[in-house]
Amino acid sequence: MADTPTIVIGVPRETFPGEARVALVPALVPVLAKSGIKVVVERGAGDAAGYSDAAFQEKGASLASRDEVFASAQIVVQVRAAGANPGAGSDDLRLLRKGQIVIAMVDPLGEPQGVREFASSGATLFALELIPRITRAQSMDVLSSMATVAGYKAVVLAQEALPRMFPMMMTAAGTLTPARVFVVGAGVAGLQAIASSKRAGAVVHAYDVRPAVKEQIQSLGAKFVELPVETKDAEDKGGYAKELGEDFYRRQRELMAKVVAESDVVITTAMIPGKKAPVLITSDMLKAMAPGSVVVDLAAERGGNVEATKPGETIRVHGVTVMGPLNLASSIPYHASQMYARNVAVFIQNFVKDGVVNLSMDDEIIRDTTVARDGSVTGARVRELLGMAAPATV
Repeated sequence: MADTPTIVIGVPRETFPGEARVALVPALVPVLAKSGIKVVVERGAGDAAGYSDAAFQEKGASLASRDEVFASAQIVVQVRAAGANPGAGSDDLRLLRKGQIVIAMVDPLGEPQGVREFASSGATLFALELIPRITRAQSMDVLSSMATVAGYKAVVLAQEALPRMFPMMMTAAGTLTPARVFVVGAGVAGLQAIASSKRAGAVVHAYDVRPAVKEQIQSLGAKFVELPVETKDAEDKGGYAKELGEDFYRRQRELMAKVVAESDVVITTAMIPGKKAPVLITSDMLKAMAPGSVVVDLAAERGGNVEATKPGETIRVHGVTVMGPLNLASSIPYHASQMYARNVAVFIQNFVKDGVVNLSMDDEIIRDTTVARDGSVTGARVRELLGMAAPATV
């Protein structure tokens, strides 16, 4: 019987400043081998996430230099490439070749210029942020995976910064009342923040412009905050929140002010793909909060939901601690890498069978995530942002 063809997957070390994750973990090396895939890892690629070179070798991966990884791999998997790794990511362009496949988060809607630059290499680029929200693709959804990590870590940061404990406690010295947490936005990050806050013993309220998530919020033990604003067009067909206009956000802020003032912790998570985050919490709203209160703005990377947010910094405003953390998933790199790698492995297994690559554009997952191929930018939304004509239909 003829040998099964072998596809080589390369795992380079991440070069984005502060990025501790790795795109593939040792446990998945033998899993991919069953699909006719061999894994080559750059030395030290997993060190920051807690995955040693020896652990990769024990599972059957080979080690190599960065140049050797790119030279030997038909498929390169990264956490960040193109627009998600501006500057350092450009250094890898010289290592790419026509027909090679790169799979990563590339921020195609926020930094489309990075896709245009990548396209010049002739390689094929898959943007994992564009995974369609369909049942078949749920196990490939990196945004949901990383949002889960971020939602959990936001609560950890808030607990550390808040000058009081989260749970109610009955002690010989008296009863301690529980902290009051308000979560704005009930996507994956928000729901995880709700669940983590409840587990820590806080009283949790939450709000989302999409009325459909009320049940999910209540199922986690939180109270859904009802605001009398029209929200019927708050969600696009892909399940993401839509931009609703400044008049809507102004009215929403007015109605939300009382809930914010009564909260010890506010966690904001509202983001719109490819857009600046809407400002939901004003400086005047912070002024009404009790001194020592904490706000964690998970939308800091897109400008922030809080007027006072300084991305990447923790500041004090009117006695309130305002945190604008960036790349939170990277702060828990062991498990974040594990989740991300699982998403990537399932994505690859969708188009690699028995050592053969089949990039069928009839597959919605392949079609929607491809943003560069054969020297051209192919993603319709990315081309629109770059002022290019719509891609030709075949």
